[in-house]
Amino acid sequence: MRSIGALRVAATALLGVAALSFPVPVAVAEDGNNDVTSFGFTVTPSTIAAGGTVTLNATECQVPTVKVMAPVFDDVTLNEGKPGTAQVYPDAKPGAQYDVTFECKGEKGTTTLTIAGGEQHTNTSTGTGTGDVHKGVKAGAGGSFSDADGDPVQIAAGSAVLAGALGFGVYLSRRRSGNAGDSA
Repeated sequence: MRSIGALRVAATALLGVAALSFPVPVAVAEDGNNDVTSFGFTVTPSTIAAGGTVTLNATECQVPTVKVMAPVFDDVTLNEGKPGTAQVYPDAKPGAQYDVTFECKGEKGTTTLTIAGGEQHTNTSTGTGTGDVHKGVKAGAGGSFSDADGDPVQIAAGSAVLAGALGFGVYLSRRRSGNAGDSA
């Protein structure tokens, strides 16, 4: 019976490790590349020719004005949730990417505006969530991290959860094997 108990402990531990190893989506700021703010914002289109006009929009900001700043156009103030427009400077460098910063009640969210080489696209660059980091959302990472540095707090928290799950699995296995011996 002891070998069955040890087998249960090992199976429970492996099951716990397998369950905890599934990827869980998290909001992570990698070198300030992901934006997580309490308000939403968009720049449409997100790729535009120099001299073109972009539409700026901010939603769910609790104050009547949102300030929008970028080195490639004059500052714009959005009033009471209404969209605004900005004309990109005609001397903007084709292929360059510029940060567009939206400020709501001191909280800043930033996304990227790309200058095209003469053609205009109609896609939209957005940012949403909570927090204060400094660039737009980068898609296509496939759930992986783009840099090798992990956040020590997140690593410690994940390790603690894993250790707790393994310990609880061992506790349950021993408790069950102890009860099984009492009934025999």
